[in-house]
Amino acid sequence: MILKLSNKADIIGASASFLCLIHCIATPFVFLIKSSTAVCCSETPTWWQSIDYIFLIVAFFAVVHITNNKRSKEWIKFSLVVSWIGLLLVTLNSTYFLFHISNEMAYIPAISLVCLHLYNSNIFSFLKTSK
Repeated sequence: MILKLSNKADIIGASASFLCLIHCIATPFVFLIKSSTAVCCSETPTWWQSIDYIFLIVAFFAVVHITNNKRSKEWIKFSLVVSWIGLLLVTLNSTYFLFHISNEMAYIPAISLVCLHLYNSNIFSFLKTSK
């Protein structure tokens, strides 16, 4: 039962992180299309920014579930938390412009979260060493 629930958390976490990555990649194209069709509204729509936070919330609960799981390795737990915090900081920065960093920096923690969740869910079991 715990194994099934943990795998679901990994799949949900990987899916949320992957959708977040697609959202980040699509953003410049959406604004390019929008700017070529409308002269007004140069700022990011609120509904589009709220998608960032929805992905963060889903990813947060997946990471919390996995960090509470005794089956997961400590380095995976630590890496998931660090990646999630990195994604949170980049997202907050893109909303509030706290520091001058590229929005593409969100790709690093998003890709890390996808890979870590997939690794933890045994999809990449061939990479793990058997004991």
